[in-house]
Amino acid sequence: MARPKLHDVAARAGVSVTTVSRVLNNRGYLSDDVRARVGAAIDELGYRPDAIARSLIRRRSGLIGVIVPTVADPFFGELVAAIEHGLAERGYKTLLCDCQENPEREAEYLDLLQANRVDGIVTSTHNRGVTAYEDADLPIVAVDRRVGGGIPIVRGDNRTGGRLATEHLLARGARAPVLVTATDHEGNDRAASYREVMASHGLAPRVRAYGYSTGIDERRALVETWLSETAADGVFATDDLTALMALEWAHKTGRSVPGDLRIVGYDGSAVVRWGMPGLTTVIQPIARLGRRAADLVADRIEDPERLTPAEPPLPVELRLGWTS
Repeated sequence: MARPKLHDVAARAGVSVTTVSRVLNNRGYLSDDVRARVGAAIDELGYRPDAIARSLIRRRSGLIGVIVPTVADPFFGELVAAIEHGLAERGYKTLLCDCQENPEREAEYLDLLQANRVDGIVTSTHNRGVTAYEDADLPIVAVDRRVGGGIPIVRGDNRTGGRLATEHLLARGARAPVLVTATDHEGNDRAASYREVMASHGLAPRVRAYGYSTGIDERRALVETWLSETAADGVFATDDLTALMALEWAHKTGRSVPGDLRIVGYDGSAVVRWGMPGLTTVIQPIARLGRRAADLVADRIEDPERLTPAEPPLPVELRLGWTS
């Protein structure tokens, strides 16, 4: 059987070849009736390229942009996998953008995704000052960050997680636990809970922020300097990699863990749980976070008028290990 051609689609739809071409290239004004007839003819004849034709007719690309700070971090690698799987089940493909903790690169990726007509964006970066999300004319969902402009957020219960970690360190005897975090600002719920718990016990908080754009080697050097200078007897690291850096420093300097230094991390990615099963950490429901973000952005694409209620934070849990 001969492969159908453009004029076959035109004949089946009862329009000109020029009209079919305009539909496929999304040029000029065309009524919904004409688009529907051409789309039906394409489907009936099996005209190639089917996916491109359908996306243009329906004014969707079937693509979702996912922007993360770095896929090198186990948390974000696992999160991206969960988002991609969730989107695939909804019939969407993923375009991954690793902004490498750089706000300028993040803004460039946002412009690029919009220029390439993605249907929506899921963002999980933490660069402050990127305001273009609020002006973007497409569905956006944030994971574990506040973007603004009414953009929904999917997140774990960081308030509870920060409280569990800090209370655990104090219950194990720490009286000078230091919080090591990427950034210390009003939106950092883990840091806010740390401060609240410390204040409730009459203890002074010790917060050290290394900055999201800090490379791994520089971050390790900062952690080692801070722990040497603060005489800390505990560490609450707001990510597991930093917790492992604290553990490495303890081994280098002859500190016993948990005798001299108690350590609690955060995230509980599968890689860390398997590679360092003894780490005490707050486990986030990473797979659920990714799947919920995927479903939420797909829902907003497929039903733009649908109201999106505020997303309640997903529960976290403290997993005990020998480091505390």
